[in-house]
Amino acid sequence: ELRANKQLAQGLRLRAEEAKKTLSNADVYTAAWNGDTLSITKAEFESLIQPLIDKTIASCSAALKDAQLTAENIDTVVMVGGSTRVPLVKQAVSAFFGKPVHDEVNPDEVVALGAAVQADILAGNNKDFLLLDITPLSLGIETMGGLMDVLIPRNSKIPTKAGRQYTTQQDGQSGMRIPVYQGERDLVKDNRKSAEFNLTGIPGMPAGLPKVEVSFLINADGILVVKARELRSGVEQSIEVKPQYGLTDEEVERMLLESITHAKDDIQTRALVEARTEGEQILGTTEKFIAKNSSLLTQQEMIDTANAMQALQLALTMDNKDLIHQKIEALNEVSRPYAERAMDQAVAGALKGKTV
Repeated sequence: ELRANKQLAQGLRLRAEEAKKTLSNADVYTAAWNGDTLSITKAEFESLIQPLIDKTIASCSAALKDAQLTAENIDTVVMVGGSTRVPLVKQAVSAFFGKPVHDEVNPDEVVALGAAVQADILAGNNKDFLLLDITPLSLGIETMGGLMDVLIPRNSKIPTKAGRQYTTQQDGQSGMRIPVYQGERDLVKDNRKSAEFNLTGIPGMPAGLPKVEVSFLINADGILVVKARELRSGVEQSIEVKPQYGLTDEEVERMLLESITHAKDDIQTRALVEARTEGEQILGTTEKFIAKNSSLLTQQEMIDTANAMQALQLALTMDNKDLIHQKIEALNEVSRPYAERAMDQAVAGALKGKTV
């Protein structure tokens, strides 16, 4: 009936709001409305809101843990939002932090007052205070296998900067796609994509030789500047992103909760993807080596290498990282003798005609 009758629902919501305010100073709320008598005691009200208070205390505990602080490190607890006027809320928060809450500021105006102070600081007018903001979610880029490589972890203080070097996957690769994600999951498909750009003009070099430095810079306004620069040639590309644009508090909470719920599965998935990536890389390296140095291998070594590569390719189709690692090690053992011969030959050629 409430869903169908919006007027009735609105009327009851207003009575509930009135009851909440009344029970802050009284033991019983009674009102006549729409031909009925509505009544609720303070004890009943507190019993109904207890789950929400428990959730609030859990959030306080999580915030302290994330900040690597204890309740003793907190000087003052400021209440925010009209519902914090409820006595049971004040009592629970005060008991958790071990000190009375600071409720002299209007809880409906606290956020606006804080924003005004922060604006004054950013404008350079107030140098007596320093308000630090943090990143609610980790920021990173996609790497091989669709993995999330975090550059700026969640709860990093703003402004902040971080960078890391990457390289190419293929010989002669002239461009690199830089997808930017935010979230706490190990696979980018489970995180939120914030932006993407391409770094082009990388000089043709063998895979692994180019050095591409990707840097993240979050300024005081919360704007993320992502730069990608190939260090040998100097080619550079950048993009500006507002990570929190269009992201609600509920979505942030959901993403954090999912990262906790799927933590075990994510760890296993990352380990499997990393093993597969390593296996694919060693297969490609081995193929290139044999194509260039087939004369260094005996007939038996060619057969053993082909069998080891085939076994590794089969392992890559299975969801068993330990098996993949075993086959990688088996291929390494097979290829080690002729890889050493190739190295000795290269050294001998480089030293030919020279006195050491």
